Amino acid sequence: MDYFALDFLSNPSKRVYWLYLISSFILAILFFYFTKKSPKVILSSKLWLHPSAKLDYIYFFLANLVNIFLLIPLVLSAKSVALFTNKFLYENFGFFENLSFSYLQITIFYTLAIFIFSDFTRYWLHRFLHTIPILWEFHKVHHSAKVLTPITFYRVHFVENFLFALRYALSVGFITGVFIYLFGAKINIYMIFGVNALVFISSIFGSNLRHSHVPFSYFSVIEKWLLSPKQHQIHHDKKHFNKNYGGYIAIWDRVFGTLALSKDVKILKFGLRKNQMSEYKGIKDLYLRPFINLLKKGGVYEKISFNNNIFRNKLTSK
Repeated sequence: MDYFALDFLSNPSKRVYWLYLISSFILAILFFYFTKKSPKVILSSKLWLHPSAKLDYIYFFLANLVNIFLLIPLVLSAKSVALFTNKFLYENFGFFENLSFSYLQITIFYTLAIFIFSDFTRYWLHRFLHTIPILWEFHKVHHSAKVLTPITFYRVHFVENFLFALRYALSVGFITGVFIYLFGAKINIYMIFGVNALVFISSIFGSNLRHSHVPFSYFSVIEKWLLSPKQHQIHHDKKHFNKNYGGYIAIWDRVFGTLALSKDVKILKFGLRKNQMSEYKGIKDLYLRPFINLLKKGGVYEKISFNNNIFRNKLTSK
C-alpha cells in the first residue's frame, strides 16, 4: 500500500513532502542566522519528545488509516461536482463558446481561480470550526497540541477531515465545472510536480514552519497579503484563536477583521486552557472527547438525564 511506502514523504501533494521539509529547514537556519536568536528550542529533545509531540506521531499513522478506510469512500469527488456544475449551466443557459481568450490566458485564469477560491472556502470553513460550538469541539483536537511540529498539521479529527475533503471537492469541482462550461477542453492548470504551481510555491516557502517553534515572519506589508508561518503560530496561541484563519492568503482575514500581524504578538503559548488540556492526553481522547463533550453540552446527555428525571418523578408521584 502506498501509505506504508512513505507516500507522505514522496508525494508533492502532501505537506511533509521531503522537498518542503528541506526548504523549511533551510529557512529555519537562515532565520536563526540573521536574527541571531538561539535555535535551542527546536534542537531540544524536550520539543521533539514532548508528550504532545509523541501523541502527534502516533495519531498521524492512525488518523491516516482512518482516512483511507473510512473517509475516502464517503467523500464526494471534485469530478462529480464539476460534471454536475457543467450540466446545470448547459441546461439552464445553453451552449457557450468563448473565443476571446488564448490557451495561455485560460490556463493562468484557471490556476488562479482554483487557488483563490479554494483558499477563500478554506478560510470560512476554518472560521466556522471556531465559531460554531458543535464544530469547535472537533477542531479543539487540533488546538490541543501543546508543542508544534510539522506532524501537528495532521492532528485533525476525522469529522473535520471529512468537512475539509468535502469543501475541497465542492470548491474545486465548482470552479472546474464553470471553466469547462466557459472554455471547454481548453482548460489546464500550471503544475509543478503534479501540484498547482501556486500551492507548490507556497509550500516550499515554509509551510512546515507554520506548525513549529520557528517564528518565521514576513514584512508587515507582505503579511497583509500572504500569511507567514508566524501568523499561523499566532492562531495557535491561546489568546488568538480568533485570528488568522486563512490558509495562504491574508486578504480574507484583512477584509473580515481577523488579521493579526507578527509584529503585534510577541509571546506565544500554544494549547487550550489549562483545565481543558487534561482531556486530550491520549489517542482515545483525540477520537472520543469531541463526542463526549457534545453529549454533555445540552445534547443527548442532558436529554437522557431530563427523561430519566421525568421517569423518576412519575414513579414518585405514584
